Amino acid sequence: MAISDEGFYPGTAPIDGYGGGGFRFAGMSHRARSWLCDRHPCLERCRRGRHDAEALQAVFDLAPGTVEFLILGTGVDLIAPLPSLRQQLRAAGITVEAMATGAALRTYNVVLGEGRAVAAALLAVE
Repeated sequence: MAISDEGFYPGTAPIDGYGGGGFRFAGMSHRARSWLCDRHPCLERCRRGRHDAEALQAVFDLAPGTVEFLILGTGVDLIAPLPSLRQQLRAAGITVEAMATGAALRTYNVVLGEGRAVAAALLAVE
């Protein structure tokens, strides 16, 4: 299955791997500087390579309750989200957890498998 013209993967898929500046899922490789996926279609929406309210606007635009848990994959190293971002997400009813991208992928797959309302904003690593 290919990514559509709008950049969507039309379904939910665990992430099979990462590295080389991209991600692998659903039998495909997808190069992206950063990537956002949720329980709905996977989409390259978080293109700015940073985690702030502007870059994560797609999360805020989702219907309330669509995402209850946001996993931030911050690249090779853990980078804590700004307190202002934590507050904005909390106000939207979203719990956020930051970790290195590898750990974020594994956590996303587990939480996705549990059927929870999860999204992941992931910075690619080489």
